Amino acid sequence: MRLREFRKSDIKLLAGLCNNKKIWDNLRDYIPHPYTEKDAEEFIGFCKNENPQLTFAIEVEGEFAGSIGLVRQKDVYRLSAEIGYWLGEPYWGKGIMTEAVWQLTEYGFSRLGLVRIYTGVFDFNRASQRVLEKAGFKLECISEKALIKNDRICDEYKYALINRNKYE
Repeated sequence: MRLREFRKSDIKLLAGLCNNKKIWDNLRDYIPHPYTEKDAEEFIGFCKNENPQLTFAIEVEGEFAGSIGLVRQKDVYRLSAEIGYWLGEPYWGKGIMTEAVWQLTEYGFSRLGLVRIYTGVFDFNRASQRVLEKAGFKLECISEKALIKNDRICDEYKYALINRNKYE
């Protein structure tokens, strides 16, 4: 498993893997569903313009397998970033995402100078909660009835990892 820049050649696999309701059920609603090759092309174009690079393709045995990225925060939150990710269903349950989260977190801390990386997870997404826990993230709180997905109001599990080397 490795993280790399997106390529135009990823368009078909990106569209094919991301056009999966099981994946969309665990993502924010701004991700389109169904997910088309046009959506994939636009997303890759956006990623290619990032400076510094914040969004990466996850590659497994030479094949595109998913995506992971950071959203830098602004103003007084500028040393924090939100992490987001998804992995194609054929790659689930193999420890790939835990490794990807760990690699991106290290990149955020060492290359971007971040102090805090965080995210929120739907209460029903136990697999993502386990990924974060295995990558060293700590559950900070549970925000009750904070989210709505598929017409269901749910809790948000908020996780974070602090770069203790940055400020101690």
